Amino acid sequence: MSLLAPVGALIFSLLVASIALVLVGFNPLTAFAEMGKFAWSAASLVSISNRAVPLFMSGLAVAIGFKMGLFNIGVEGQYLLAAVFAAYFGAIVNLPPVLHVLFIILVAMIVGALWSGIAGILKVTRGVHEVIATIMLNAIAVGLVAWLLANFFRKVDPGDLNIKTAELPHSAWFPSLNPLLNTIGIPPPPGPTMQGFMLVAIVFGIVFYLLVWRSRYGFELRASGINPDAARMSGVEPSGMVMQTMLLSGALAGLVGLSPLLGYFHRYTQDFPSGLGFTGIAVALLGRNHPVGIFLGALLFGFMDRSALILDLKGIPREIVTIIQGVVVLAVVVAYEVVTRMIQRQEVAAAAEAAKSDAEEVA
Repeated sequence: MSLLAPVGALIFSLLVASIALVLVGFNPLTAFAEMGKFAWSAASLVSISNRAVPLFMSGLAVAIGFKMGLFNIGVEGQYLLAAVFAAYFGAIVNLPPVLHVLFIILVAMIVGALWSGIAGILKVTRGVHEVIATIMLNAIAVGLVAWLLANFFRKVDPGDLNIKTAELPHSAWFPSLNPLLNTIGIPPPPGPTMQGFMLVAIVFGIVFYLLVWRSRYGFELRASGINPDAARMSGVEPSGMVMQTMLLSGALAGLVGLSPLLGYFHRYTQDFPSGLGFTGIAVALLGRNHPVGIFLGALLFGFMDRSALILDLKGIPREIVTIIQGVVVLAVVVAYEVVTRMIQRQEVAAAAEAAKSDAEEVA
């Protein structure tokens, strides 16, 4: 039953995309076959994995808020601001390799948490809904990043008009997983390298699971999300829980941009990946806020982003992928509500049947 909502949403989105393809004169089966064929190559699988890592971290950042009933829509601004600060401070310090990477991770988490904490403070002290606060903070963060990059963090090279920070020292570069692939007998494909930040993402996924499902804090967080009044009566302090959750969500959001920063760009540039925060909302919804589900959702969105490249070459509108992604978000919300109501009806029916049986036994 738990898989019914995401699977149903995916099937529905494919149906809508198929109708759109038919309306513009293309065979849906041909388009989907081309996408699958292109994505199955070794280079595409590496690219899909690399694309999935920041989406996975974004999904975790959104999911920890969802588990408490908080909607952190500000992951986009939080990770962009964290990435530019991490790139700048990472370039001006000189540390041994491991410590250098840990320093950058720490800076990114602190910046993300502080920016997310603003929304938490506004909610706790002024009652400002976190959706409104984080959306507004997104706009401020984008402008702040542009201002800092243009006036303070920019590294000007003669003859280079690109706006960017200084390049990170090699001690801050996260090693790729290509040597590991060679060790286990899988020759890496030419072209893209498997980014090593995937290992960090896996660690945070495990920590996320243990924190949310295997700790007292996680129990209080989930209880607050299911029934805030009951959680308050059991001794959970709402304001403190809101602040802690927003800070944790922001800290995870700060890690979203580190995979491309440490594994590919090695600096913050004006063409740094954007939109990962908003896509993370869809990934978290599709994965039902569970690390395993979020991982699978991130792979799915990574697959769609990568396979869309072949559609242009085949003369098929690549916007079909955007349609699929958008419909997935809408369909999964509706599907979850339908499944939730089905489960509630089953529970009510089971409770009524049990009460009837008890009454008959007493009689």
